Formats: sequence, structure tokens, C-alpha cells
Amino acid sequence: MIKIYMNAWLDATLYPDVDPPTELITLAEQVDFLARLCAAWDFGIVPYMATIHEIRRPEWKVVVEACRLLTSHSYHLLRRWHNLSAAPYLGQKLAYMRDDPNLAYI
Repeated sequence: MIKIYMNAWLDATLYPDVDPPTELITLAEQVDFLARLCAAWDFGIVPYMATIHEIRRPEWKVVVEACRLLTSHSYHLLRRWHNLSAAPYLGQKLAYMRDDPNLAYI
């Protein structure tokens, strides 16, 4: 388990339903943070650059693996960043995007 302290990278706006944490100590708190981050990112709320730098650190690999948010595009990006094996994407696959020939260039 890694101990992560509150820093400028910890976006308190990801916690509209509860008081934001001042530190992420347990694996459950870290996974909750990643799930909130990915959910916001999937809806177009781009994380702070400092947050991206933080979650790309090797210490987050175990947290990314534990999160298993298989319906999130952002989560699958985090898996790639941490060199984790590909996991099945269980989110919606829209036909107009899936069949777009330009998708191969993205």
C-alpha cells in the first residue's frame, strides 16, 4: 500500500458528494479517487496536468490494476500508461464511431 498525501494534484472538485480527502491512505481511497477521475475525464473534464503526472508514477500501477473500471475509456488509457495487460472494454461501442475508417489514425 502506498501513502499519498494531499497535494495540488488532488482535485477536490471530484468529491461533490462528500468532503474531499486531505490524503489518500488506503487502497480503497486511492481506487475511489481513480474511479472519480476517470468518470469525470470520460465526460470531458480533463484532469490537471499535475494530476496526470501523479497518476502516471509507478506507485499507482497497483491502484490502476485494482480499480477495474472496464466501462471507462480513461481507465483503459491508464492501463496502457502503466504497461498493464489489455482488459476487455465493457462500455458502449457506438456504431458511428466503431465503423469510422479514420479511427485507425487516432
